[in-house]
Amino acid sequence: MSSTKLRILVPVKRVIDFAIKPRINKAQTGVETKGVKFSINPFCDIALEESVRIKENSKDLVEKIHAVSIGPSKAKDVLRTALAKGADTSTLVDVGEQEVEPLQVAKMLKKLVERENSNLVILGKQAIDDDSNQTGQILAGLLKWPQATNAFKVELDGESVAVTREVDEGVETVKAKLPLIITTDLRLNEPRYASLQNIMKAKKKPLETLKAADLGIEIENRLETLKVEEPPARSAGVKVETVDELISKLKELKAI
Repeated sequence: MSSTKLRILVPVKRVIDFAIKPRINKAQTGVETKGVKFSINPFCDIALEESVRIKENSKDLVEKIHAVSIGPSKAKDVLRTALAKGADTSTLVDVGEQEVEPLQVAKMLKKLVERENSNLVILGKQAIDDDSNQTGQILAGLLKWPQATNAFKVELDGESVAVTREVDEGVETVKAKLPLIITTDLRLNEPRYASLQNIMKAKKKPLETLKAADLGIEIENRLETLKVEEPPARSAGVKVETVDELISKLKELKAI
């Protein structure tokens, strides 16, 4: 990629830590968020790592990595982590505790892309809290940019970016010129840990705070959660000794 400088925007979402088993709150309106650990969404962490690796491996090619989070003021923590891992600057769009749907997130990201003059957006394919897997695709539509989803390999190739992705039949490689949207899959890389030294340095890196209204966006959700409940408990399995016994059990259950 000759003279084109990369200005990478990386959205990072604050979610309940992936190692914690979520619990439904008493009102059955969602999961319990009090007293639980939050961290960067794993797919967002992979997107950030890929951006930093591109910067490290391509020397003067990357002008800036800008991390963005849309969430409560506590999301500053995940932005500080992103800065410690290699992002240069960051923005928090503080929406308080309000849930924001993918369409609204994409609209805000579009404004930030234009504001930062970004030409490459690398984001996780989904967040582990709502599993929507929509934001990247909607953002590409709003910007009218090409998109390469579910990436497990990203290669800079002249004036283009080649992305290899897993599909049902195996793998396929797609190529597009900048500007481009890339969404990341789990096997793309293994994110690094932030060192204590870099955590301390991150405190001096820029972190601005905006409101949705500062971007000219009015948050308007279109979905209503009626009820959230635990999946029904599965009944215990049955061990069988022979194929005949297996067939007999399946017949009892009218499975065959």
